[in-house]
Amino acid sequence: MTVDLSQTSRRGYHPGRPYAYRALWLLVETVVLLNPIVTPYSIKRWVLRRFGAHIGRGVLIKPSVHVKYPWHLEIGDNAWIGERAWIDNFVRVRIGPNVVVSQGAYLCTGNHDWSDPGMGLVVKPITLEDGAWIGAFARVAPGVTVGREAVVTLGSVLLEHARPRGVYSGNPAVRVRERTIRDRPGPNGVSAAQ
Repeated sequence: MTVDLSQTSRRGYHPGRPYAYRALWLLVETVVLLNPIVTPYSIKRWVLRRFGAHIGRGVLIKPSVHVKYPWHLEIGDNAWIGERAWIDNFVRVRIGPNVVVSQGAYLCTGNHDWSDPGMGLVVKPITLEDGAWIGAFARVAPGVTVGREAVVTLGSVLLEHARPRGVYSGNPAVRVRERTIRDRPGPNGVSAAQ
């Protein structure tokens, strides 16, 4: 058998909204999220909620962020989404409270079955548990869970689950050490308020 893309299949996948609704989202996303001009965070949160996303309090969404389908998106309180991050969420992406998705990071929920001659679509959800950090330009594969307070370092490609408080680096990313968090904020544990 050889690859024959005329035999492709979405394998029963449905995006969850009709075509006209998805087209409207693309227009609104261009003006509000993808726009490089600084749009207030409150407006971005409001627009995402109107399109079905569950967005917590204090969420910061920087300019030029791409969200495929907001109705498949959940972001917890105080999470940060960096410039040019791409949430390619064919299906559910859950970003927990206090999670950082740094600039240029890519969360990919869809892929193709390369053993299928039609390279049919395969989709799986992504979960980023509380306090996780996806470093700048890192990639997270479909079906992956990043454990509580785990770190995926700069430019890494995470293809498997990340255990809580692990630090994952490389391509493919592997656990390189344990994340430790000081008991006080600020440089060297000294808070700015002191």
